[in-house]
This record gives sequence, C-alpha cells and structure tokens, in this order.
Amino acid sequence: MPQYLLALDQGTSSSRTIVFDERGGIAAMAQKEFRQIYPQPGWVEHDAEEIWQSQLATAREALAKANLKAGDVKAVGITNQRETTLVWNRKTGTPIHHAIVWQDRRAEPTCAALREQGLAPLVQQKTGLVIDAYFSGTKLKWLLDHVPGAREQAARGELAFGTIDSWLVWKLTNGAVHATDVSNASRTMLFDIHRNAWDEELLKLLEIPRELLPAVHPSSHHFGDTVPEHLGAALPIGGIAGDQQAALFGQACFSAGMAKNTYGTGCFMLMHTGSRGQLSSNGLLTTSAAQPSARPEYALEGSVFIGGAVVQWLRDGLRAFSASSDVQGLAESVPDAGGVVFVPAFTGLGAPYWNAEARGTLTGITRGTTMAHIARAALESIAFQSAALLTAMSRDAVAAGGTPVHELRVDGGACVNDLLMQFQADLLGIPVVRPKVIETTALGAAYLAGLSSGLYAGTDDVAHNWQIERTFRPTMPRGRAEELMAGWERAVRQAVAT
Repeated sequence: MPQYLLALDQGTSSSRTIVFDERGGIAAMAQKEFRQIYPQPGWVEHDAEEIWQSQLATAREALAKANLKAGDVKAVGITNQRETTLVWNRKTGTPIHHAIVWQDRRAEPTCAALREQGLAPLVQQKTGLVIDAYFSGTKLKWLLDHVPGAREQAARGELAFGTIDSWLVWKLTNGAVHATDVSNASRTMLFDIHRNAWDEELLKLLEIPRELLPAVHPSSHHFGDTVPEHLGAALPIGGIAGDQQAALFGQACFSAGMAKNTYGTGCFMLMHTGSRGQLSSNGLLTTSAAQPSARPEYALEGSVFIGGAVVQWLRDGLRAFSASSDVQGLAESVPDAGGVVFVPAFTGLGAPYWNAEARGTLTGITRGTTMAHIARAALESIAFQSAALLTAMSRDAVAAGGTPVHELRVDGGACVNDLLMQFQADLLGIPVVRPKVIETTALGAAYLAGLSSGLYAGTDDVAHNWQIERTFRPTMPRGRAEELMAGWERAVRQAVAT
C-alpha cells in the first residue's frame, strides 16, 4: 500500500496543505489566502483564528482531492512563517491580540535601545542573530507592554507564546501540546542555539516570563497527535520546522557548504554549516538548521525582506498588470532595465545591510523609461539582493576555512521565472539548480515527519528522492556582472541615504 505524508505549510499570505507520497511526489494540494492587516505604516498583522481556519480547511480539501482518508496518512509535518508572534490565553485558547507578522517593524525602538546599550555582541554570541525587530522576542515584549493586563496574566501563567507552528499544534491537539522545534525557537532572539535551550539572561533582558514559552524539541519528533475531530483520525505530528530550514531540508542540503535560496514573499538563502555554529562577519545570521535528532546542526542565513512581494506591489499598487505571472512577459519585452535600478526597501533592508530606515527607491529613470523597464528592474532586484547574500556567505565560508558556494539550489514560487533564474546565475557566476519539486518548504516538513514515523530510515533516503528539473548556467561575462552589482550597491547607498 502506498504511504502518504500530510504537510501543513502556513505561509505569510496563504495557508497551504500538500499531500506527498513516500517518494516526495505531490498527490494533492490546496491553498487559501487570508487577510493582511496594516494598522499603520510599518505594522503588519494576521488574524490567528483566520490562519487556523484556513489551514484546517486546506488540510481537509487536500485529503479529499487525493481521495484519501486520514488513516491513509502516516504522519503530519508542519512548516510555518517564522518570527510571526502570537500570545493566547491558555484556558480559552483565545489570542490576546492579532499575530504580529515577521515583517512588522513596531519593535524597532526596543531594538534601538538594546543596541545603544551595547548588547549586540551578547545577542549574536548566544542566538546567532543581530538585534532587529524582525525577530520574535521584541514583538513579544511589545505585546506584553501594550495589551492591557497582559503582563499580569503572563505572571500568573495564564498566557502562552508561540510562533505559528506552536499555534497550529495547540489547535490540532485542542490545547494538549504547547511546543515548538529548535529551528523556530532559534528565531526568537531568546534561545541559546549552542545549548538548545531558552536563555534566562535574554528573557530577563526583555522582561519575558519563562512560563510563556513552549517546550522545544528536535525538528523530527513526535510532538503529539491531532484530535480526530479535525482531520478524521488521530494522526502523529511528526515534524516541525520554520519555513526556510524546512526548505533547506527539502532540498536535501544536509552537509556543510550546500546552499539553497527560496524565492517567496521574501527571499531566504541558507547554507548548511554542519555541526558548527559559525558566527558571521558579513551581516548574516547563524541559525539552527532543521534537526532530525538531538544533535545540533546549523546554517548561515541571509534574509531579503521584499522578494516576490515586489511583483505583488507592481500588480496591486501600480496596477502594472492583472496577474503576477504577467511580469515575465512584460519584463522580457525590453532587452534590459534601461539603466533603472529598483531597491524595494519597503520595510527597510535585511541582510547583509540591516538598515531599518532605508526606503524603496527607483534610480536611473529617464523620459524613455517604461513600465516594462520598471518590471524588469523589479525582477532584477530580487536577484541583486540574493547575489549580495551569496557574496557575504562565501566570504564567511572562506574565512572559516571552507570554500565558496559552488551551486545554488532554488525553490519557492518565483523560481519558476526563467528570466529571473538566468539573471541570478549570471550575477552569481555559478549554476542555479531548480528541482522537479519546488514545493520544498512543505516537502521538508513532510520528510521530517516521515523520519520520525519510520517511513524513512535516514536522510540518505530523502536525498535519493531529490531530482533536477533544470540547471541555469551563467552566460554573462564576469566583468559585466560586476558592473551591474556595483550599480546595485550605488542604488542601495541612495536608498539608505533617504
């Protein structure tokens, strides 16, 4: 009998569920978008109940599309938008506030104060992170400080904090399990990645009671069982990983030096560094990789805040086209960007720049500039930002005695854009490899669940499933690529100056 894995993929703009067979093939998929809430500039929120209902609906729909009953599923894996922060009442299960999304910048004043106190080296040493409003810890502090009565309730042990994986586990088990995995915990700015434990010094620094926090387990672990009323049977929740670590796992990047880039709402590049938690000297993060066992594994990560979201902005903000898929045709209608450089710093710049005050800029505009040039510059901005990340990553790798990244595995919705992938290979000067299954975030969660449930004997079984769909090889002269990157860096300096 074929065996199946159910992957819940809770993203920034939609909830999806994918049913995978044991070879990693997609049997069925369902997806549902949910509201993005913008209370004021720089703030982004989600309705946690809406997330739960959309995720549950897609799980049921995917099972129905695959013509499967819950009993046909070996295990459930969960992957999620990381850093998005939620607090709920343990007794009622009701959130005390909308979830504060990873893109949200409201906690920047707290971060600025921590940086002014000279705490950046301490935070990086313990967590591998820079001090930034991106991470969950300062978002959690904001909730405790600004929601009436929250601090008092937290002190009495009445509240639970979680990233979205913890919220889904809580809901799937009807409140029986409050847990997360190391990859999500490592993104909170509250977790010592070297000891794999919540850090008391950091909790005290941000005035966060220990009682709020979930239990932390390896990414491949039996977290609990779903309550039968939700999916039709009690299914083991066997894997959890933050979306980018899940994608690294789904791309079978299991050894030091292997790297992937996910092109989604943002872009996220991770390079596996093995069992060594290497600190970056080039503006990157050190993060816990998805861990199949209790043995620590690490990765270097660079995050681009606005990746595919720049295409959504062209569609919804400028009404340049009606469907995101139209961007490639529009961009290809001109031979190049005509000197236009687009820095989409809508919410500041992430790695390797880390400038919260930068704002989006278009440079090089002339009377001859058309929407096609802007569309091409928008696509190119995704590749420019990712190239800056890989350059920083290779510097760190060489400094640690390793070698530069020799190929980049790609996934996520925007990697289907051939123009973007070829330009990415040209800028990087290395092959860009697109696998047959690009839903590697969900696939990684499924594989983690498959490992814990005994469907796979080890990661060699997972690596055997990985297959190439297309390899993009660089064709641009290196001198031209370097000129283009220099032009990008000039434009970034202008964005920062605003």
